[in-house]
Amino acid sequence: MSTLASRGVHILGPDAGEQACGEVGLGRMLQPADIAARVGALFQNTTLTGKRVMITAGPTWEALDPVRGITNHSSGMMGYALAQAAIEVGAAVTLVTGPTHIDQPPRAKTVDVISALDMHAAVMNSIDQQDIFIAVAAVADYRPIDTASEKIKKNAEQMTITMIKNPDILADVANLQKPPFCVGFAAETNDLLDYARGKLERKKLDLIAANHVGGSETGFGTPDNAITLTSQNNVIELPKQNKNALARTLIAEIAKAYTEK
Repeated sequence: MSTLASRGVHILGPDAGEQACGEVGLGRMLQPADIAARVGALFQNTTLTGKRVMITAGPTWEALDPVRGITNHSSGMMGYALAQAAIEVGAAVTLVTGPTHIDQPPRAKTVDVISALDMHAAVMNSIDQQDIFIAVAAVADYRPIDTASEKIKKNAEQMTITMIKNPDILADVANLQKPPFCVGFAAETNDLLDYARGKLERKKLDLIAANHVGGSETGFGTPDNAITLTSQNNVIELPKQNKNALARTLIAEIAKAYTEK
């Protein structure tokens, strides 16, 4: 194998784990998705080689009691697609993800979280090691002040839940003394560009990717999306397309803007 490698042959595997014979160790075939990702990477550009990219994805879950919670419709698809696209161009990716039901990208360092506070802690724990931060996750703006230790019973006709504001992960990262290159997402139901520009300026971001949600064709839980990518001096329209293809285009634009900064 070393001779083949010295001649420029790329060797994938073997993987480690339980073998068909019952023993544990090296000898397993890599998972098909991992093989595909590694082979694909050989034919991709290396725009972000050596760069560290952190991406947040999915929803958060703010518990009311051990059974119920407050969440949203985010599937995590866009964030996961961006993680894979960044890996394909050479980045070392850390994916901080809320609860999802999709396969995690091979070769990403994945950190699983539940609540907004969990995600904030995970991001801040290693953000100083990152070159680029892409905040895709649909983080709950508020959480219940109190979480019941037992299931809340249906006794009253009405129930009041007192909420408290969650920390703003993206704003906290952008306001660090030495922040990474910061890319935000703005999921809006109306006045898309106005809200996106306001968020870009208020949080001092480098880029913001705005997408329309609430419809049936793009946004949460759909395979397609459309993005308006905005900086202080430019607006780029990325038309409706599959989220995997859109993610590759978006990563290329982010890499370009990062290099130019």
